[in-house]
Amino acid sequence: MRTSVMTLATLASLAAAVPRVEAQEIHTASQAALDAALQQHVSTSTADRETVLRLLERDEVKKVAGQAGLDLRRAERAVATLEGQDLANAAAQARQVERNLAGGQSTITISTTLIIIALLVIILIVVAV
Repeated sequence: MRTSVMTLATLASLAAAVPRVEAQEIHTASQAALDAALQQHVSTSTADRETVLRLLERDEVKKVAGQAGLDLRRAERAVATLEGQDLANAAAQARQVERNLAGGQSTITISTTLIIIALLVIILIVVAV
């Protein structure tokens, strides 16, 4: 009787330890899908960097940065080090500023000035960290 119980306990523990067949299915993406996702990420990052750099080259931004005592050359170098969500946030703010300045506006509103200064400060803080 004791042998039967030991055998039954051993079989039960083995059955519990053996992974199920459906758990052994391989869930992988194809190489083409991985390459496409990587290319999309690189393209998005490149476009975001170009957006921020394009904004930093505008005369209006140079003027605001000069008045605030911020070094645009340092900010431009810092853009190359931004990644992930920090880069996406900076690009979103840069796009907002570009929309505000679109159409040849010659004046900068206070909100646009604040966005420019905030963008520059964020870039410099992220690089300093």
